[in-house]
Amino acid sequence: MKYIPFTKSDPFVAVIRLQGAITNGGRGLDNPTLAPVIEKAFSKGKPAAVALEINCPGGSPVQSSLIAARIRRLADEKKIPVFAFVEDVAASGGYWLACAADEIFVDSCSITGSIGVISAGFGAHEALGNYGIERRVHTAGKSKSMLDPFKPLKPEDVDKLKGWLEDLHETFINYVKSRRGTKLSDNPDLFSGEVYIGQKGLDEGLVDGIGHLAPVMKDRFGDKVQFKRYGAKRSILSRFGTQIVGDTIAGIEERAAFARFGL
Repeated sequence: MKYIPFTKSDPFVAVIRLQGAITNGGRGLDNPTLAPVIEKAFSKGKPAAVALEINCPGGSPVQSSLIAARIRRLADEKKIPVFAFVEDVAASGGYWLACAADEIFVDSCSITGSIGVISAGFGAHEALGNYGIERRVHTAGKSKSMLDPFKPLKPEDVDKLKGWLEDLHETFINYVKSRRGTKLSDNPDLFSGEVYIGQKGLDEGLVDGIGHLAPVMKDRFGDKVQFKRYGAKRSILSRFGTQIVGDTIAGIEERAAFARFGL
């Protein structure tokens, strides 16, 4: 019926699935991969709304910012409301993505929050020494070899890293405040990296309700609302296994990210 002139078609909601960790390497959620998906979801037809299905433990702050900014820009340009529906987790960068929505809904067991910044790595200089291997690094610029994992950790390098993390954390906090505004509670632990489950996230103002995609959208747009799903497609090379090693490593890293929340 939608192709017959002068007939009114049923409303539809464009659904974008955001599953996995946010990376800058093309094997998870990143801006270059998701850009055409997001553009198509907002531009193909006239959706009544765009829904984000989120199951994300976090990742790159820059990619989180770029993806969320794209969603907001298109939502504002086309005047289309955006709803986020959290599955297992929307933590750290995953919550950054959720905040791109006008309203956030969770399952009663969903994890949200973790508004903080983390940097982790390994030090291997002692292992090299045990095997008689000497690390040789030549630089122009005293800070060029900062945080080299094959050299002993320097206190001044740690201080600089903490400064970077604090700057990123402040940016994250300001973004959440700009999106959630007066909905947020005055809990001093809200921006400490703490996570909240289901109703507790609602109590803290991190989310707007407990609910699932289909029933919430039907309640908003009627029982006849349709859903059109959009998601990033795997490359042909990846499907045929030529990226097995890289995908395996990325899979391990992603599992580690989810494991932080017991998932």
